[in-house]
Amino acid sequence: MDPVQIALLALLAGAVIGLGVSTLVFAALRAAERAEAEAAVSVPSGVLQVLDAMEGAASVVDASLTVVAASPAAPGFGMSAGEVISVEDLRVLVRATRTSGGAESARFRMRRAAGGTALLATEGRLVSARAASLDGTHVLLVVDDVTEQERLEQMRYDFVANTSHELKTPVGAVSLLAEAIESAADDPPQVRAFAVRLQAEAARLSRLTSRIMDLSRLQAADELPEPRDVSIDEVVAASVESNAVQADSVGVELLRGGDRGAIVRGDPTMLIEAVSNLIANAVAYSPKGGRVGVGVRVEDKVVEIAVTDQGIGIVEADQQRIFERFYRADGARSRRTGGTGLGLAIVKHAVQRHGGEVRVWSQPGRGSTFTIRLPRASSPEETEKPRRRRKGSDSTTRRKANETTKKRRGALGAERAPEGEKKT
Repeated sequence: MDPVQIALLALLAGAVIGLGVSTLVFAALRAAERAEAEAAVSVPSGVLQVLDAMEGAASVVDASLTVVAASPAAPGFGMSAGEVISVEDLRVLVRATRTSGGAESARFRMRRAAGGTALLATEGRLVSARAASLDGTHVLLVVDDVTEQERLEQMRYDFVANTSHELKTPVGAVSLLAEAIESAADDPPQVRAFAVRLQAEAARLSRLTSRIMDLSRLQAADELPEPRDVSIDEVVAASVESNAVQADSVGVELLRGGDRGAIVRGDPTMLIEAVSNLIANAVAYSPKGGRVGVGVRVEDKVVEIAVTDQGIGIVEADQQRIFERFYRADGARSRRTGGTGLGLAIVKHAVQRHGGEVRVWSQPGRGSTFTIRLPRASSPEETEKPRRRRKGSDSTTRRKANETTKKRRGALGAERAPEGEKKT
Protein backbone atom coordinates (compact mmCIF):
# COMPACT_ATOMS: atom_id res chain seq x y z
CA MET A 1 0.00 0.00 0.00
CA ASP A 2 1.13 3.45 -0.73
CA PRO A 3 1.05 6.18 1.97
CA VAL A 4 -2.15 7.67 0.61
CA GLN A 5 -4.07 4.43 1.02
CA ILE A 6 -2.70 3.97 4.58
CA ALA A 7 -3.80 7.49 5.49
CA LEU A 8 -7.28 6.87 4.09
CA LEU A 9 -7.62 3.62 6.03
CA ALA A 10 -6.50 5.31 9.25
CA LEU A 11 -8.98 8.11 8.69
CA LEU A 12 -11.75 5.59 8.07
CA ALA A 13 -10.85 3.61 11.21
CA GLY A 14 -10.86 6.79 13.30
CA ALA A 15 -14.26 7.74 11.96
CA VAL A 16 -15.66 4.30 12.78
CA ILE A 17 -14.22 4.38 16.31
CA GLY A 18 -15.52 7.91 16.89
CA LEU A 19 -18.96 6.93 15.68
CA GLY A 20 -18.95 3.90 17.99
CA VAL A 21 -17.94 5.94 21.04
CA SER A 22 -20.55 8.58 20.23
CA THR A 23 -23.18 5.88 19.90
CA LEU A 24 -22.24 4.40 23.29
CA VAL A 25 -22.31 7.80 25.02
CA PHE A 26 -25.63 8.64 23.42
CA ALA A 27 -27.05 5.27 24.48
CA ALA A 28 -25.85 5.79 28.06
CA LEU A 29 -27.44 9.23 28.18
CA ARG A 30 -30.68 7.89 26.80
CA ALA A 31 -30.63 5.06 29.36
CA ALA A 32 -30.09 7.54 32.19
CA GLU A 33 -32.87 9.76 30.91
CA ARG A 34 -35.14 6.73 30.53
CA ALA A 35 -34.35 5.56 34.08
CA GLU A 36 -35.00 9.03 35.43
CA ALA A 37 -38.25 9.20 33.50
CA GLU A 38 -39.30 5.79 34.76
CA ALA A 39 -38.48 6.82 38.34
CA ALA A 40 -40.46 10.02 37.89
CA VAL A 41 -43.42 8.03 36.60
CA SER A 42 -43.21 5.41 39.36
CA VAL A 43 -42.84 7.93 42.21
CA PRO A 44 -46.17 9.40 43.35
CA SER A 45 -47.00 12.78 41.88
CA GLY A 46 -45.49 15.79 43.65
CA VAL A 47 -42.92 13.85 45.69
CA LEU A 48 -39.97 14.78 43.45
CA GLN A 49 -40.79 18.48 43.77
CA VAL A 50 -41.00 18.16 47.55
CA LEU A 51 -37.65 16.35 47.74
CA ASP A 52 -35.95 19.02 45.63
CA ALA A 53 -37.21 21.75 47.97
CA MET A 54 -36.16 20.01 51.21
CA GLU A 55 -33.03 21.12 53.09
CA GLY A 56 -32.89 17.93 55.14
CA ALA A 57 -32.13 14.38 54.06
CA ALA A 58 -35.06 12.49 52.51
CA SER A 59 -35.50 9.82 49.87
CA VAL A 60 -37.99 7.50 48.23
CA VAL A 61 -37.02 3.80 48.33
CA ASP A 62 -38.47 0.97 46.25
CA ALA A 63 -38.99 -2.68 47.12
CA SER A 64 -35.34 -3.58 46.41
CA LEU A 65 -34.11 -0.91 48.91
CA THR A 66 -32.89 1.17 45.98
CA VAL A 67 -33.20 4.95 46.23
CA VAL A 68 -35.29 6.11 43.26
CA ALA A 69 -35.37 9.78 44.30
CA ALA A 70 -33.51 11.80 46.91
CA SER A 71 -33.12 15.32 48.29
CA PRO A 72 -29.80 17.17 47.83
CA ALA A 73 -28.67 16.35 51.41
CA ALA A 74 -29.55 12.64 51.24
CA PRO A 75 -26.23 11.26 49.89
CA GLY A 76 -24.45 12.26 53.10
CA PHE A 77 -26.73 9.85 54.95
CA GLY A 78 -26.13 6.89 52.63
CA MET A 79 -29.14 7.55 50.38
CA SER A 80 -27.83 8.29 46.89
CA ALA A 81 -30.24 8.14 43.95
CA GLY A 82 -29.90 4.95 41.93
CA GLU A 83 -28.01 3.10 44.69
CA VAL A 84 -29.04 0.69 47.43
CA ILE A 85 -29.26 2.21 50.92
CA SER A 86 -25.84 1.85 52.55
CA VAL A 87 -26.93 2.18 56.21
CA GLU A 88 -28.09 -1.04 57.87
CA ASP A 89 -30.41 0.64 60.41
CA LEU A 90 -32.19 2.49 57.60
CA ARG A 91 -32.67 -0.79 55.75
CA VAL A 92 -34.24 -2.34 58.84
CA LEU A 93 -36.53 0.66 59.25
CA VAL A 94 -37.69 0.49 55.61
CA ARG A 95 -38.42 -3.25 55.90
CA ALA A 96 -40.41 -2.70 59.10
CA THR A 97 -42.40 0.07 57.44
CA ARG A 98 -43.19 -2.07 54.42
CA THR A 99 -44.29 -4.91 56.69
CA SER A 100 -46.55 -2.74 58.87
CA GLY A 101 -47.85 -0.63 56.01
CA GLY A 102 -47.84 2.46 58.25
CA ALA A 103 -45.17 4.75 59.68
CA GLU A 104 -42.14 3.74 61.74
CA SER A 105 -39.41 5.76 63.48
CA ALA A 106 -36.03 5.02 65.03
CA ARG A 107 -33.01 6.78 66.57
CA PHE A 108 -29.51 5.40 66.13
CA ARG A 109 -25.87 6.14 65.38
CA MET A 110 -24.98 6.20 61.71
CA ARG A 111 -22.94 3.19 60.58
CA ARG A 112 -22.29 1.54 57.25
CA ALA A 113 -23.94 -1.73 56.30
CA ALA A 114 -21.96 -4.94 56.65
CA GLY A 115 -19.44 -5.13 53.83
CA GLY A 116 -19.98 -1.50 52.86
CA THR A 117 -16.91 0.46 51.87
CA ALA A 118 -18.37 3.88 51.09
CA LEU A 119 -17.51 6.55 53.66
CA LEU A 120 -20.38 8.49 55.22
CA ALA A 121 -20.02 12.16 56.11
CA THR A 122 -22.37 11.57 59.05
CA GLU A 123 -20.91 8.31 60.31
CA GLY A 124 -21.04 8.19 64.11
CA ARG A 125 -23.64 10.97 64.31
CA LEU A 126 -26.91 10.45 66.15
CA VAL A 127 -29.88 10.60 63.77
CA SER A 128 -33.65 10.39 64.05
CA ALA A 129 -35.27 8.58 61.10
CA ARG A 130 -38.91 8.22 60.16
CA ALA A 131 -40.32 6.11 57.33
CA ALA A 132 -43.83 6.08 55.87
CA SER A 133 -45.39 3.95 53.14
CA LEU A 134 -46.38 5.93 50.04
CA ASP A 135 -48.01 3.08 48.15
CA GLY A 136 -47.60 -0.66 47.95
CA THR A 137 -44.05 -0.32 46.60
CA HIS A 138 -42.38 2.91 47.70
CA VAL A 139 -41.38 4.16 51.15
CA LEU A 140 -40.60 7.77 52.06
CA LEU A 141 -37.59 8.01 54.36
CA VAL A 142 -36.70 11.21 56.28
CA VAL A 143 -33.51 11.45 58.36
CA ASP A 144 -32.52 14.28 60.75
CA ASP A 145 -29.16 14.77 62.47
CA VAL A 146 -29.96 15.29 66.16
CA THR A 147 -26.41 15.12 67.55
CA GLU A 148 -26.35 18.79 68.54
CA GLN A 149 -29.83 18.55 70.02
CA GLU A 150 -28.72 15.60 72.13
CA ARG A 151 -25.67 17.55 73.33
CA LEU A 152 -27.79 20.54 74.37
CA GLU A 153 -30.27 18.30 76.16
CA GLN A 154 -27.43 16.62 78.01
CA MET A 155 -26.00 20.01 78.97
CA ARG A 156 -29.36 21.15 80.32
CA TYR A 157 -29.77 17.92 82.25
CA ASP A 158 -26.27 18.18 83.71
CA PHE A 159 -26.80 21.83 84.62
CA VAL A 160 -30.03 21.12 86.49
CA ALA A 161 -28.57 18.07 88.21
CA ASN A 162 -25.34 19.83 89.19
CA THR A 163 -27.14 22.96 90.35
CA SER A 164 -29.49 20.90 92.51
CA HIS A 165 -26.56 19.01 93.98
CA GLU A 166 -24.49 22.12 94.65
CA LEU A 167 -27.40 23.98 96.23
CA LYS A 168 -28.40 20.99 98.35
CA THR A 169 -25.05 20.90 100.14
CA PRO A 170 -25.04 24.44 101.64
CA VAL A 171 -28.80 24.38 102.22
CA GLY A 172 -28.46 21.14 104.18
CA ALA A 173 -25.54 22.57 106.15
CA VAL A 174 -27.52 25.70 107.02
CA SER A 175 -30.42 23.56 108.25
CA LEU A 176 -28.18 21.38 110.42
CA LEU A 177 -26.32 24.36 111.88
CA ALA A 178 -29.62 26.08 112.72
CA GLU A 179 -30.70 22.97 114.63
CA ALA A 180 -27.32 22.82 116.37
CA ILE A 181 -27.62 26.45 117.48
CA GLU A 182 -31.09 25.78 118.87
CA SER A 183 -29.89 22.74 120.81
CA ALA A 184 -26.85 24.63 122.15
CA ALA A 185 -28.78 27.70 123.27
CA ASP A 186 -27.42 27.39 126.83
CA ASP A 187 -23.78 27.20 125.65
CA PRO A 188 -22.72 30.64 124.29
CA PRO A 189 -19.28 29.49 122.97
CA GLN A 190 -20.91 26.68 120.97
CA VAL A 191 -23.56 29.07 119.66
CA ARG A 192 -20.84 31.46 118.46
CA ALA A 193 -18.90 28.63 116.78
CA PHE A 194 -22.02 27.35 115.03
CA ALA A 195 -22.95 30.90 114.04
CA VAL A 196 -19.56 31.41 112.35
CA ARG A 197 -19.99 28.21 110.37
CA LEU A 198 -23.55 29.22 109.52
CA GLN A 199 -22.32 32.53 108.13
CA ALA A 200 -19.71 30.71 106.02
CA GLU A 201 -22.32 28.36 104.53
CA ALA A 202 -24.68 31.27 103.90
CA ALA A 203 -21.89 33.14 102.11
CA ARG A 204 -21.12 30.06 100.03
CA LEU A 205 -24.80 29.73 99.10
CA SER A 206 -24.88 33.41 98.18
CA ARG A 207 -21.80 33.07 95.97
CA LEU A 208 -23.23 30.03 94.23
CA THR A 209 -26.59 31.63 93.46
CA SER A 210 -24.83 34.81 92.31
CA ARG A 211 -22.58 32.80 89.97
CA ILE A 212 -25.56 30.91 88.54
CA MET A 213 -27.35 34.20 87.87
CA ASP A 214 -24.22 35.69 86.27
CA LEU A 215 -23.81 32.70 83.99
CA SER A 216 -27.49 32.75 83.01
CA ARG A 217 -27.19 36.46 82.23
CA LEU A 218 -24.16 35.87 80.01
CA GLN A 219 -25.91 33.09 78.11
CA ALA A 220 -29.15 35.04 77.69
CA ALA A 221 -27.87 37.17 74.78
CA ASP A 222 -25.10 37.04 72.20
CA GLU A 223 -24.30 40.76 72.07
CA LEU A 224 -23.21 43.31 74.65
CA PRO A 225 -25.98 45.76 75.60
CA GLU A 226 -23.94 49.01 75.59
CA PRO A 227 -20.28 48.45 74.64
CA ARG A 228 -17.82 51.27 75.24
CA ASP A 229 -14.08 51.83 75.34
CA VAL A 230 -12.55 50.00 78.30
CA SER A 231 -9.05 50.56 79.65
CA ILE A 232 -7.28 47.25 80.24
CA ASP A 233 -5.07 49.00 82.82
CA GLU A 234 -8.15 49.76 84.89
CA VAL A 235 -9.51 46.23 84.44
CA VAL A 236 -6.26 44.65 85.65
CA ALA A 237 -5.89 47.11 88.54
CA ALA A 238 -9.44 46.47 89.77
CA SER A 239 -9.05 42.69 89.43
CA VAL A 240 -5.76 42.63 91.34
CA GLU A 241 -7.15 44.86 94.05
CA SER A 242 -10.23 42.67 94.53
CA ASN A 243 -7.99 39.64 95.20
CA ALA A 244 -5.27 41.38 97.22
CA VAL A 245 -6.71 40.56 100.65
CA GLN A 246 -7.20 36.88 99.82
CA ALA A 247 -3.68 36.66 98.38
CA ASP A 248 -2.14 38.23 101.49
CA SER A 249 -4.04 35.89 103.78
CA VAL A 250 -2.58 32.80 102.08
CA GLY A 251 0.89 34.25 101.52
CA VAL A 252 0.73 34.62 97.73
CA GLU A 253 2.35 37.61 96.03
CA LEU A 254 0.47 39.34 93.21
CA LEU A 255 2.56 40.91 90.43
CA ARG A 256 1.50 42.82 87.34
CA GLY A 257 3.36 44.01 84.28
CA GLY A 258 3.42 44.23 80.52
CA ASP A 259 2.15 46.83 78.08
CA ARG A 260 0.09 49.80 79.20
CA GLY A 261 -2.59 51.87 77.55
CA ALA A 262 -4.47 49.05 75.79
CA ILE A 263 -8.12 49.74 74.96
CA VAL A 264 -10.90 47.28 74.05
CA ARG A 265 -14.60 47.67 73.35
CA GLY A 266 -16.92 46.05 75.84
CA ASP A 267 -18.38 45.99 79.33
CA PRO A 268 -15.85 46.89 82.09
CA THR A 269 -17.77 45.07 84.84
CA MET A 270 -17.90 41.88 82.82
CA LEU A 271 -14.19 42.03 81.96
CA ILE A 272 -13.19 42.77 85.56
CA GLU A 273 -15.20 39.77 86.71
CA ALA A 274 -13.53 37.52 84.14
CA VAL A 275 -9.96 38.58 85.00
CA SER A 276 -10.76 38.53 88.73
CA ASN A 277 -12.00 34.94 88.44
CA LEU A 278 -8.73 33.88 86.82
CA ILE A 279 -6.68 35.60 89.54
CA ALA A 280 -8.84 34.07 92.29
CA ASN A 281 -8.29 30.60 90.83
CA ALA A 282 -4.55 31.19 90.56
CA VAL A 283 -4.36 32.31 94.19
CA ALA A 284 -6.48 29.40 95.43
CA TYR A 285 -4.27 26.80 93.72
CA SER A 286 -0.89 28.40 94.50
CA PRO A 287 1.34 27.27 97.38
CA LYS A 288 2.20 29.57 100.27
CA GLY A 289 4.98 31.90 99.21
CA GLY A 290 4.11 31.49 95.53
CA ARG A 291 3.62 34.23 92.97
CA VAL A 292 0.75 35.04 90.65
CA GLY A 293 1.56 37.26 87.69
CA VAL A 294 -0.84 39.29 85.57
CA GLY A 295 0.67 40.48 82.30
CA VAL A 296 -0.71 42.43 79.33
CA ARG A 297 0.62 42.26 75.80
CA VAL A 298 -0.58 44.22 72.78
CA GLU A 299 0.05 42.44 69.50
CA ASP A 300 -1.25 44.04 66.29
CA LYS A 301 -5.04 44.03 66.71
CA VAL A 302 -5.18 41.74 69.76
CA VAL A 303 -4.84 42.43 73.48
CA GLU A 304 -3.69 39.50 75.62
CA ILE A 305 -4.22 39.31 79.39
CA ALA A 306 -2.28 36.40 80.88
CA VAL A 307 -2.62 35.14 84.46
CA THR A 308 0.22 32.82 85.49
CA ASP A 309 0.62 30.84 88.71
CA GLN A 310 3.10 28.41 90.23
CA GLY A 311 0.42 26.04 91.45
CA ILE A 312 -0.33 22.36 91.12
CA GLY A 313 -1.14 22.53 87.40
CA ILE A 314 -3.81 20.75 85.39
CA VAL A 315 -3.44 17.41 83.66
CA GLU A 316 -4.02 17.41 79.89
CA ALA A 317 -7.18 15.29 80.13
CA ASP A 318 -8.85 17.94 82.32
CA GLN A 319 -7.76 20.95 80.25
CA GLN A 320 -10.48 20.28 77.67
CA ARG A 321 -13.25 20.31 80.29
CA ILE A 322 -12.28 22.95 82.85
CA PHE A 323 -14.47 25.57 81.15
CA GLU A 324 -17.58 23.41 81.59
CA ARG A 325 -20.10 24.41 84.25
CA PHE A 326 -19.51 22.79 87.65
CA TYR A 327 -16.53 20.80 86.37
CA ARG A 328 -13.67 20.63 88.86
CA ALA A 329 -10.27 19.17 88.06
CA ASP A 330 -9.72 18.71 91.81
CA GLY A 331 -13.15 18.50 93.40
CA ALA A 332 -11.98 18.00 96.96
CA ARG A 333 -9.68 21.01 96.92
CA SER A 334 -12.27 23.16 95.15
CA ARG A 335 -14.74 22.54 97.95
CA ARG A 336 -12.11 23.29 100.60
CA THR A 337 -11.28 26.58 98.89
CA GLY A 338 -14.95 27.44 98.41
CA GLY A 339 -14.98 26.97 94.64
CA THR A 340 -18.31 26.73 92.84
CA GLY A 341 -17.10 25.22 89.57
CA LEU A 342 -18.62 28.13 87.63
CA GLY A 343 -15.74 30.62 87.59
CA LEU A 344 -14.04 29.45 84.40
CA ALA A 345 -17.40 28.95 82.65
CA ILE A 346 -18.19 32.60 83.40
CA VAL A 347 -14.76 33.63 82.08
CA LYS A 348 -15.32 31.72 78.85
CA HIS A 349 -18.77 33.18 78.15
CA ALA A 350 -17.76 36.72 79.15
CA VAL A 351 -14.77 36.66 76.80
CA GLN A 352 -16.81 35.16 73.96
CA ARG A 353 -19.36 37.95 74.38
CA HIS A 354 -16.48 40.36 73.65
CA GLY A 355 -15.48 38.50 70.50
CA GLY A 356 -12.42 36.92 72.13
CA GLU A 357 -11.19 33.56 73.35
CA VAL A 358 -9.52 31.96 76.39
CA ARG A 359 -6.47 29.73 76.11
CA VAL A 360 -4.83 27.59 78.76
CA TRP A 361 -1.35 26.17 79.15
CA SER A 362 -0.60 23.96 82.13
CA GLN A 363 1.68 21.20 83.34
CA PRO A 364 1.27 19.31 86.62
CA GLY A 365 3.72 20.59 89.19
CA ARG A 366 4.78 23.60 87.09
CA GLY A 367 1.69 25.80 87.20
CA SER A 368 -0.80 27.19 84.73
CA THR A 369 -1.25 30.18 82.43
CA PHE A 370 -4.70 31.36 81.34
CA THR A 371 -4.69 33.89 78.50
CA ILE A 372 -7.61 36.09 77.49
CA ARG A 373 -7.39 37.36 73.91
CA LEU A 374 -9.59 40.33 72.99
CA PRO A 375 -9.93 42.50 69.86
CA ARG A 376 -8.00 45.72 70.34
CA ALA A 377 -9.62 49.13 69.93
CA SER A 378 -7.79 52.35 68.99
CA SER A 379 -6.80 54.50 71.96
CA PRO A 380 -7.73 58.22 72.11
CA GLU A 381 -4.03 59.14 71.73
CA GLU A 382 -3.76 57.17 68.49
CA THR A 383 -6.92 58.84 67.20
CA GLU A 384 -5.52 62.30 67.98
CA LYS A 385 -2.07 61.74 66.43
CA PRO A 386 -3.20 62.05 62.80
CA ARG A 387 -5.00 65.27 63.65
CA ARG A 388 -1.90 66.70 65.33
CA ARG A 389 0.25 65.71 62.38
CA ARG A 390 -2.17 67.36 59.97
CA LYS A 391 -2.23 70.48 62.09
CA GLY A 392 1.55 70.67 62.21
CA SER A 393 1.88 70.07 58.49
CA ASP A 394 -0.67 72.83 57.77
CA SER A 395 1.27 75.39 59.87
CA THR A 396 4.53 74.38 58.21
CA THR A 397 2.96 74.77 54.80
CA ARG A 398 1.64 78.21 55.68
CA ARG A 399 5.05 79.26 57.06
CA LYS A 400 6.81 78.16 53.88
CA ALA A 401 4.18 79.95 51.78
CA ASN A 402 4.73 83.21 53.72
CA GLU A 403 8.49 82.95 53.31
CA THR A 404 8.10 82.37 49.58
CA THR A 405 5.78 85.41 49.31
CA LYS A 406 8.26 87.61 51.17
CA LYS A 407 11.09 86.54 48.88
CA ARG A 408 9.02 87.30 45.82
CA ARG A 409 8.08 90.74 47.18
CA GLY A 410 11.73 91.43 47.94
CA ALA A 411 12.73 90.44 44.46
CA LEU A 412 10.07 92.69 42.96
CA GLY A 413 11.22 95.59 45.14
CA ALA A 414 14.80 95.12 44.02
CA GLU A 415 13.77 95.18 40.39
CA ARG A 416 11.75 98.40 40.82
CA ALA A 417 14.33 100.33 42.89
CA PRO A 418 16.54 102.89 40.93
CA GLU A 419 20.20 102.17 40.63
CA GLY A 420 22.28 103.58 43.49
CA GLU A 421 19.24 103.91 45.79
CA LYS A 422 19.60 102.09 49.12
CA LYS A 423 17.22 99.27 49.54
CA THR A 424 15.38 99.22 52.80
